[in-house]
Amino acid sequence: MTTTHPLAELWDSDPDSLYLNHGSFGPSPRPVREAREYWSRRLEQQPMRFFCREMEVELEKSTAVVAAFLKTQPDRLVLIDNATVAMNIVASSLPLSEGDEILLTDHEYGAVKNIWQASCRAAGARTTVAVLPFPPNTTDTVKAIEAAITSRTRLIVVSHVTSATACILPVAEICQMARRHRIPVCVDGPHALAMLDISMNELGCDFYCASGHKWLCGPFGSGFLWVHPRHISTLKTPVVSWGGSIAGRPPSWKDSFQWLGTRDPAPLLALADAIKFFNPERLVEYRRYSHELMTIARRQLLDIPGVGPFCTPDESDFVSMVAVELPQTAGWKPGYHGHPDALQTKLRERIGAEVLTGSWNGHRFLRLSAHLYTSQQQLDTCIHAVREILTEEAEGVCQSPKDS
Repeated sequence: MTTTHPLAELWDSDPDSLYLNHGSFGPSPRPVREAREYWSRRLEQQPMRFFCREMEVELEKSTAVVAAFLKTQPDRLVLIDNATVAMNIVASSLPLSEGDEILLTDHEYGAVKNIWQASCRAAGARTTVAVLPFPPNTTDTVKAIEAAITSRTRLIVVSHVTSATACILPVAEICQMARRHRIPVCVDGPHALAMLDISMNELGCDFYCASGHKWLCGPFGSGFLWVHPRHISTLKTPVVSWGGSIAGRPPSWKDSFQWLGTRDPAPLLALADAIKFFNPERLVEYRRYSHELMTIARRQLLDIPGVGPFCTPDESDFVSMVAVELPQTAGWKPGYHGHPDALQTKLRERIGAEVLTGSWNGHRFLRLSAHLYTSQQQLDTCIHAVREILTEEAEGVCQSPKDS
């Protein structure tokens, strides 16, 4: 394959950095950034006109583009700053009583766990955890979640694509199972947007929360909440403001979520431009190109002594983000949010590489990401440095994943 994709020039990447962590914070290509800047300029030129007469109309147009991309209706969708805000809306809207349970999986994102733990504490409820098979597979994953359901389970929260472990969960099958138990499902979906084809109406969930700044390369501060019509009347906003249409339009369930006080909605409006940038042909090309890069990188990493396949044993188990398990060498300490594994720090200091490393359920992992601006040379440089650092750490090696 070519070492650099022809579209890479549309990203203004720092030449002194090997940015291999798109999965955490994905930069936008130039056309998307220009669109965001256009909307900000338009706001600044005449704020009264923009806020009071134009904004709601433009949000409707952007929502329609996002809805078409997701194969759903615009009236089931509201544009929100990010998945965290969307998940907080769901948590604020779900009535909980003492003793009720919210069921998560052991792969769930830390911020999502925090949201539901806080909501449960306030109500005297609790979160429970379904431990998924290692590595996950469709049949056993659904069975594990079903086995964790109790008579007090009020909601199942599940990632579409997990963050740390980078595995794709069988969300449609989980939703189908949950419907048999009459339990709603909330999907945490930032990594699935653009990485996977999403037909929202066919997925079977009740709520879907997503951010635009991952694989869709939308602006930072763009995302959405999708809600099944049966829940729309119960939605409540965690941020109380005017709540109505500032333009005097007929009332809509979206009003309290779109007018949160004075803010720049440019990222939400430019989310439509990210979708226009990733036309169907370009979307297929991104997936093909990034999967090929990740496949080669994973093979190279698995050639390093002590490195194991982690939660994606087959090359068809991932698209543009993959994680491998690292050996737990002597002196290794688990990293946690804000305090990365020493390997992550060493890669940044030695070669300017930005990757994600850390610990999950007692496993040490490295996660790499690739997009259209990523080159084979960048990945080769990073993996060579990983091999060197792990070799330096090898003195006093503990049990490696391949031996466990």
